[in-house]
Amino acid sequence: MKGICVLGATGSIGVSTLDVAARHKDLYKVIALTANNNIDTLYEQCLVHTPEYVVVVDENNAKLFAERISTSPIDGIKVLSGADALETVATLDQVDSVMAAIVGAAGLLPSLAAAKAGKTVLLANKEALVMSGDLFMHAVRDCGAHLLPIDSEHNAIFQCMPAHYVSGQSAKSVRRILLTASGGPFRTMPLDKLKDVTPEQAVAHPNWDMGRKISVDSATMMNKGLELIEACLLFNMKPEQIQVVIHPQSVIHSMVDYVDGTVLAQMGNPDMRIPIAHAMAWPERFDSGAAPLNIFDVKHMDFEAPDLDRFPCLRLAIEAINAGGVMPAVLNAANEIAVEAFLNEQIRFTDIPVVIEKTMQYFEVSEADTLEKVLSIDSQARDVARQNLLSLAN
Repeated sequence: MKGICVLGATGSIGVSTLDVAARHKDLYKVIALTANNNIDTLYEQCLVHTPEYVVVVDENNAKLFAERISTSPIDGIKVLSGADALETVATLDQVDSVMAAIVGAAGLLPSLAAAKAGKTVLLANKEALVMSGDLFMHAVRDCGAHLLPIDSEHNAIFQCMPAHYVSGQSAKSVRRILLTASGGPFRTMPLDKLKDVTPEQAVAHPNWDMGRKISVDSATMMNKGLELIEACLLFNMKPEQIQVVIHPQSVIHSMVDYVDGTVLAQMGNPDMRIPIAHAMAWPERFDSGAAPLNIFDVKHMDFEAPDLDRFPCLRLAIEAINAGGVMPAVLNAANEIAVEAFLNEQIRFTDIPVVIEKTMQYFEVSEADTLEKVLSIDSQARDVARQNLLSLAN
């Protein structure tokens, strides 16, 4: 039986992970669950999965949660608080696998700690890899960790790679990767209407059930830009070897093009339990709980190239990976600030790429060769992005 720690247990990925784990109680024991402040959902999860540890990052909510647990039918759960506690539970001896599902830069340190501890890291937090790049991949390799991608697209690519493929390797028989994207809710909206998009419209993804931040990233296609950067690192490919393909039906989750002309595609319903179950069972397979794909329901499949005028965030991500060094971290930090401002109705939807581009223009390209430098650049970029928000308001 494997012990699992779920970082970000109350988010959509965390909930799906626990659904899969519950189907295989003979194989997985939930050791630790973490949440930022959603203690109601976390409490219900504890009643079902009885973890040994719980982390509530917010200290006040952690105290409330500990009091609630003390009067509950379950006991013996150790409640921790603070960001440092995330690293503590991710590196526990009894933890074999860590689901890294904390959204945004907050997931970097615990995910990296899990890699350095030699855990099997199920990576759903793309920002951690985008920010730290080679530092993260070196930690995986040098510390004997296993890195399994959870994003539906990267997991699809991993499944289509040669037998016994390991993340970070260069697959010489692979010519290119076809990274699919749904195109989000505004793929066909007239360009002059985008400025009036509301947060409610932006988070209403046509195919996937995701959190608010990730849904906005999908609407701007920054999500695909971050995935492109992540794919370069996960699969040791150059940016020009990865082609983004808009596929609105989200049936094919990505493809791998081999040098002999063979193209392998991974298909399935848009249900995140499929990639989660694949990674949890790897190198075997087990039931995910997802409905099987009825191929006769797939009337047709469309493919088109992305319009970079419609999706300038994708263009900025391509510029960031080509520039290299600290620029992907700058891109990510500025995007997080801009998306938060949009969700809070402080800026327009079309202002998101404006904030990001202005922030990127402020920084010179330099090597992201230490964790301290990455964290410093992340903090600086957030400050610059906030100043750019103020300039838009004025």
